[in-house]
Amino acid sequence: MAAATAPPPAAVATTLSGLMRCQNIRSSRPRAFYARCASSNASAEAAESRKGGHGGTRLEEAVPVGEGRSRVDAWISARLGGGGVSRARVQASIRAGLVAVNGRPVSKVSHTVKGGDLVSCTVSELQPLRAEAEDIPLDIVYEDDHVLVVNKPAHMVVHPAPGNAKGTLVNAILHHCKISTFTCLARSSAGDECPDSTDEDTDVFHVDQFAAEDVSSEVRNALVRPGIVHRLDKGTSGLLVVAKDEHSHARLAEQFKLHTIRRVYISLTCGAPNPNSGRIEASIARDPNNRIRMTAIAGSGHRYARNAASRYKVREVFAGGGSALVEWRLETGRTHQIRAHAKYIGIPLLGDETYGGTQSMALSLLRPRSPSKYHSGLSNLLSKVDRPCLHAASLGFKHPRSGKVLEFSCPPPDDFLEVLGELRRVTSRSSDAPNGDGVFR
Repeated sequence: MAAATAPPPAAVATTLSGLMRCQNIRSSRPRAFYARCASSNASAEAAESRKGGHGGTRLEEAVPVGEGRSRVDAWISARLGGGGVSRARVQASIRAGLVAVNGRPVSKVSHTVKGGDLVSCTVSELQPLRAEAEDIPLDIVYEDDHVLVVNKPAHMVVHPAPGNAKGTLVNAILHHCKISTFTCLARSSAGDECPDSTDEDTDVFHVDQFAAEDVSSEVRNALVRPGIVHRLDKGTSGLLVVAKDEHSHARLAEQFKLHTIRRVYISLTCGAPNPNSGRIEASIARDPNNRIRMTAIAGSGHRYARNAASRYKVREVFAGGGSALVEWRLETGRTHQIRAHAKYIGIPLLGDETYGGTQSMALSLLRPRSPSKYHSGLSNLLSKVDRPCLHAASLGFKHPRSGKVLEFSCPPPDDFLEVLGELRRVTSRSSDAPNGDGVFR
């Protein structure tokens, strides 16, 4: 069960240590922080958005001479973002054919503009994809009138999309907040596993009663995750913050953009990194051979790669280096960043078949380094691992209204802990303790 406390930043390492030591302890979650969901004005706000809002807002401006090249969506967003127009909303406008460069419509959000180009944009109207409220249990860590922090289980998709509009975190939030329907722009081309957007793309919060036939085909390809300020992959468990109003969404999105949100992940890896701690700076781009996978690239020469940086620290080493418990801190928020960076340094996450962390690879590293009496148990356990062993263990941000720094932490779920426990069992602590601080001992 997730912890509902807000410890100071200095206590984070201690908190995580306690979470890992007490892996089998589950306690009742205090309800003192809970508040009624603020949804009474949702329809009125949505109606106001349809009457005016940002839909129809126009921009016609030349890129200053001498300015370097940049993506058209980023360039427009930088000029309209101060007025509350999100980058995802700009991308929806591009895909709807409402953006032109030098008089010619552009269809790609990655289209490049340079000094002297004349850019014109009409912000698209919000078009709905209907998501129904569903009675799905939520592990709520914290809630007030403005934000909601949840401990997402593995295998739950965060946001709805055409063909995948049920069983998502958004559907569960609708039920929790007593909102019958949720409307959003959604894409259908790549699916949840590897969207074109990243944690740093901002989304539109919009609630209303719409009929499915109101959705225009032109904007179904745009991605907007209502209220979801950042995302976790389907297979990743852990903490995620949800905005309950547009002001909170904008303020949280700004923190993500400025990299002031503190996120700590823990993972189990195939092999152990050397050295025990370090910083990985390798740009990330879509793998040209597999659209559901990203790839980390040294340098910045790749046309479509985006800068990405991660810091890691080994917390425990198992079976003489056959596996490790690794802590990750993100400096950027790219799609599959930890998974791609882990593969890049040769330690794919255990259970991450997409990036090479297969059962056979894990066993090839663990068996030669562990007593034979454990081989059968390891094989049986690893055959049940059906997702990357990655968990968002800690999350910190400034409250969008009060400005107070909030810090949350939660232990990994049972499937992660079961593998962790077995790895500890087959490991000789005296010979495999890392040179680090051993905080999870």
